[in-house]
Amino acid sequence: MHVDESVSGGGGSGGANGVAEAAAAWGRVKRRLRAELGEDVFASWFARLELDCVVGGTARLTVPTRFLKSWIESHYLDRVLNTFKAEVEEVGRIEVGVRGTTAPVRPVAPGAPKPGPTSGPLARLHAAGMPAPMPTTPAPDMRAEIAGELNGAPLDARLTFANFLLGRSNSLAHAAADRVARHDGEGALYNPLYFHAGVGLGKTHLLHGIGHAAREAGRRVIYLTADRFMYGFVNALKTQNALAFKERLRGIDLLILDDVQFIQGKSIQAEFGHTINALIDAGRQVVVASDRPPTELEALDERVRSRLAGGLVVEIGMLDEQLRASILSARLAAVRVAHPSFEVSPAVATYVARAITANGRDLEGAVNRLLAHATLTGTAVTMETAETAIRDLVKNREPKRIKIEDIQKLVASRYNVSRSDILSERRTAAVVKPRQIAMYLSKVLTLRSLPEIGRRFGGRDHTTVLHAVRKIEKLIGEDTVLGDEVELLKRMLQD
Repeated sequence: MHVDESVSGGGGSGGANGVAEAAAAWGRVKRRLRAELGEDVFASWFARLELDCVVGGTARLTVPTRFLKSWIESHYLDRVLNTFKAEVEEVGRIEVGVRGTTAPVRPVAPGAPKPGPTSGPLARLHAAGMPAPMPTTPAPDMRAEIAGELNGAPLDARLTFANFLLGRSNSLAHAAADRVARHDGEGALYNPLYFHAGVGLGKTHLLHGIGHAAREAGRRVIYLTADRFMYGFVNALKTQNALAFKERLRGIDLLILDDVQFIQGKSIQAEFGHTINALIDAGRQVVVASDRPPTELEALDERVRSRLAGGLVVEIGMLDEQLRASILSARLAAVRVAHPSFEVSPAVATYVARAITANGRDLEGAVNRLLAHATLTGTAVTMETAETAIRDLVKNREPKRIKIEDIQKLVASRYNVSRSDILSERRTAAVVKPRQIAMYLSKVLTLRSLPEIGRRFGGRDHTTVLHAVRKIEKLIGEDTVLGDEVELLKRMLQD
């Protein structure tokens, strides 16, 4: 990351401080966006938005795909700019680029015309998922783009089973992935195979590992991210190549789809469901990954969720300390290939592995910061410098994600009723009180909307949830015993 002096605070302390300050400011920007937009919107469009550099009052951000670039520029550019300016006044413009591209990205000035319903490549996707028809014969560059989408996204040569590090949290997922990748019998195994986990816990690594192993065995494989699936399908519709797109997807042995939680738009969801059903019914293998289990994909059609849940669903858990130490050791060894003089003592490595518990990406970020310190200052990495370098990674870890199902189970256990009682239509006092407490906790401890909470409580209306929340708030103010009970439940869920 490059930081201009006008943003980092000038000279004196060197570039390392500027990089750290910019990274810290960007972390605050993302937290504000998460709080303002909600967890679902943030996860869909901003989780993979990264800061590349800040130069001359322009903050350059990057995303992994053209789809995300187009969507953010069309819908959220002003909001990102205003949020960034609130943290760094000198920033007056935002550029959005695609990671891995070499062509320069034209800056988009605040207030400049954005792609509208007739000009934006994905404008109608937000409204209904069905773009307007385009001319029958696509331009040469569009034909090349469609051909690329039909071939899927490239597999990362670095992400194989051979370098996937095993621990208690991921051994079952790895075993299932290996079995599916090397299956040479009739039909498919565990179809679909569905992985879910938080960010940086190895889902994508396993998917690429499956793809590599299956191709080595001579199987026809397509790997797609959800946004690439959407982008390809929209372009296929616009150029009247939709039939070729569908037939290409259904004529393979193995479909691997990453980040399924990002699939949006009615027509795209419908096509996704048809594709999944066609492949599974034909005995072709489907492997899917998401950040949550199928039952929590509220944006997807219920029939699609049911089909995804009908195979083998495997959760990849949080990294234990031994696995974190192994990941850190492997990353340090890889960095030393390019920087032979870079050394981190065993004590510092142990401290980092214990301090950073969120995910593997934070561990990689910690190594990059230690490397930046060593190369920019020319001094050895000590415990003190390590503490300073990774301070924000330790302090600003993502809070524990609390699930409504966990709230329901804990409250039911606490009040000696069953979870099915809470979801039922029963209206006895012994059931109504814990149900209302569970609704209240779901509202204050999760980012789910009132209608979403109502659906998770047996399909109730959002007004029922609002009534429960207000009633428990009132009772807590009047009854200290109930207030203590609810506070205890909060702590138990957050620990």
